[in-house]
Amino acid sequence: MTELRNVEADLSRFRTRVLVAGLVVFLCFSLVAARLVYLQVYRHADLRAQAESNRTAIVPIVPNRGLILDRNGIVLASNYSAYTLEITPSRVEDLDATIAALEKLVDIQPRDKRRFKRLREESKSFESIPLRTRLSDEEVARFAARRFAFPGVDIKARLFRSYPYGELGSHVVGYIGRINQSEKDAIEEREEEGNYRGTDYIGKLGVEQSFEQQLHGQTGVEQMETSAGGRALRKLATSPATPGNTVMLSLDIGLQKLVEDMFGSRRGALVALDPRNGEVLAFVSKPTFDPNLFVDGIDQESWQALNESIDKPLLNRALRGTYPPGSTYKPFMAMAALQTGTRSPNAIINDPGFYMFGGHRFGSPENERGGAMDMNRAIVESSNVYFYSLANELGVEAIHDFMAPLGFGQITGIDINGEVRGVLPSQAWKRGYFKRVEQQKWFAGETISLGIGQGYNSFTMLQLAQATATLANNGIKHKPRLVMGTQDTVTRALHPLPADPPVDLGYKPENVAIVRKALVGVTQGGTSTKVFAGAGYLSGGKTGTAQAVTMGQKDRYNKARMEEHQRDHAVYMAFAPADNPRIALAVIVENAGWGAGVAAPIARRVFDYVLLGQYPSEEDMLAVQAGRAAAPVGKPRLASDMNALLVGEAANAAAFAAPQKTETARKPDPAGIGKPAIQAAKPAKATANPQARQASPAIPAAARPD
Repeated sequence: MTELRNVEADLSRFRTRVLVAGLVVFLCFSLVAARLVYLQVYRHADLRAQAESNRTAIVPIVPNRGLILDRNGIVLASNYSAYTLEITPSRVEDLDATIAALEKLVDIQPRDKRRFKRLREESKSFESIPLRTRLSDEEVARFAARRFAFPGVDIKARLFRSYPYGELGSHVVGYIGRINQSEKDAIEEREEEGNYRGTDYIGKLGVEQSFEQQLHGQTGVEQMETSAGGRALRKLATSPATPGNTVMLSLDIGLQKLVEDMFGSRRGALVALDPRNGEVLAFVSKPTFDPNLFVDGIDQESWQALNESIDKPLLNRALRGTYPPGSTYKPFMAMAALQTGTRSPNAIINDPGFYMFGGHRFGSPENERGGAMDMNRAIVESSNVYFYSLANELGVEAIHDFMAPLGFGQITGIDINGEVRGVLPSQAWKRGYFKRVEQQKWFAGETISLGIGQGYNSFTMLQLAQATATLANNGIKHKPRLVMGTQDTVTRALHPLPADPPVDLGYKPENVAIVRKALVGVTQGGTSTKVFAGAGYLSGGKTGTAQAVTMGQKDRYNKARMEEHQRDHAVYMAFAPADNPRIALAVIVENAGWGAGVAAPIARRVFDYVLLGQYPSEEDMLAVQAGRAAAPVGKPRLASDMNALLVGEAANAAAFAAPQKTETARKPDPAGIGKPAIQAAKPAKATANPQARQASPAIPAAARPD
């Protein structure tokens, strides 16, 4: 029997299916239309910007770094152009094979490859990345002859930082080096990432670091059209970079060189200020280092020589080295006595050669004459007993409260980073410094040694120089400053940096006159008389001998039986001319002994340079370096002639620092002015450990070798 189909039922099912399919199709088209409306209307602006971003790329233009000049316009840090071998990864098919082929034409070291790899990870494929920097003329010629075989590889001219005076003033000028992680974080906090695109260098120490924002400039951009594969097609727009500003220092580089030369191979520091305004005329720390070593990444051998040297050349002793001031502290103790009314200038103290307190004998050097001492004679002849007793009368708190406004144990606020505070002792300081309760109590006997600049006293030469300048300026204190102003590289407009207002410490003029008269007496009939014999001006000063190690009261100082690093430091503070001081200074020569025999001769030559325009004769310079000088010997040279010679030597050094016609010219000049750049760095022979109380140098992580 044949089954008949229900046509009506089939039609009903078909219509239902068609309706469902139609609804599904309608719904799908509705979703597509809604999406199109959303993308074309609501997301139009965002997607257009994204498409434009995919079509174009922003390439940074690195600005030229600003110059650093001394007070006379002499260039201390500049830039020079050199050829760089660069690769654009997006235009190279086989990068490893290309680099291997390039090694046959150009000297490429493993450190170059490591740097290239790191930069490639941080850059876009269409950006040009340096593989080798500072190519010699021969290398450029060899590559040019085979240029056709290396698509995506180019020779470009770039600017490199140069320090034409090498080691001279390196602690002040500082150097640039690669940006480390902490510096990247700081840049991000300041929202300046865009301004550092295209460069991985930043100021590390000294003025290069403290005035980084002024020196760096503003990064420019090039807008490039790119293909889907990231290949650059054409340039669309350019916004040029703005060069960094020129920074002008108060430093006199001729004076700086004179002082560094007088130190020779010895360790120490000198700070010279203009007491009238706080400008730094010389800021010396010895030994020094060559900042050119860091510009393109310091090599392992040179880094080890600097970092492991027992003489610590990376330590800025003027800023971070702390020392007991010795007898140079006595004039300030006298001022404390006068200002507080503790002792009159005519009060007589008998000096038998020792001072007894609490059953302890505090001695004096055997060469002290002793006898009846008033304040003037006590300063001129440097009587320990007079100031032992004065310290006992004042007490530690009164000493602290008077010395702190002078800047002892305080941050002076000089305009470079890294300054340390030192130690100006007080009862509160001792409670905070020592952990054990029995060590936290201040004993009266500890006050006695403070009067002659020993005990817990520990200051920087910057602090001692500022205090000397304040005394020379009748109690008016200026903040030390190295930078006088900046100059806009584009407009050439000068922008002097405003100085902080001076602080009047309120000293009575008659009290200042008493102490300054005694300091002049030191140079006329006291401990530095021989050094200043025949000077064409009057100066005031005070010699000091600061202990490097603590000695028992019954022990006698015997230089011959002591290790070199245990011997006393030679210290001197001074100002000149006596009636209207234009310069004040503090100088220390580590482990050199008596201040009058070693430190004061350096001060005399500094004054002769500044006040008379004189430069020591060669014979005299050798005597100062050997620590056997008193008054100058031989015919002095003209400071202007020596400075002209200095500028000429710097020009020669700059020529050596730039790429030469030999491959060995890649090495920077580590040996100083006028030495061939192909010489290797030779660290100074270690002779002694530096003074134990010195602060450790702040070594940035980026200073480490690749």
